[in-house]
Amino acid sequence: MEASLSVIDKVLGAVTPPVSEDKRAEATANARAAADSGDWLSLALDHHDLIRAAFQSCRNAESAADRKVAMRTLATVLNGHSLAEEVVLYPALAQCGEKIHAGHAYTEQTTAKMQMAEWENIAPSTPEWKDKLDHIEGAVLTHIYEEESSWFLKLKEKGERQAHLTDRFREEFERYYG
Repeated sequence: MEASLSVIDKVLGAVTPPVSEDKRAEATANARAAADSGDWLSLALDHHDLIRAAFQSCRNAESAADRKVAMRTLATVLNGHSLAEEVVLYPALAQCGEKIHAGHAYTEQTTAKMQMAEWENIAPSTPEWKDKLDHIEGAVLTHIYEEESSWFLKLKEKGERQAHLTDRFREEFERYYG
């Protein structure tokens, strides 16, 4: 694997500038305030917490073996969460008039999956592994910010059948992650 960033990495870095930690925390707090206990939004926010913790585990892992385990754990929660969003939340977002945001969300998640596949091919003992971790984490945290600061708040406000969304979102996540 080439040591420099891929073309996809460079393009993503240009179109998804980093969001400050303060802005991300504010978005999360506002989304938590809009969520009801146990609803799809609170579940999605809980998943986001799991994803952030999994990234931190990757960061904290020192040996190549520990990095592989941490990366697999991250992939499992990230894939389970993203698939549940893609099957349940993004279609609902599109149905409530937010088709552009839904399309953007699908594109970002597909790109993240491609990046994760590339990452699997990088030796975990190399600096390139850490570089790819940094890049993927930045892109995913920006995506989470977009969801928490805007997209999901719109779905919560305008989406129909909120209880159904909760049941289906939980079901799809548990199908993969549970």
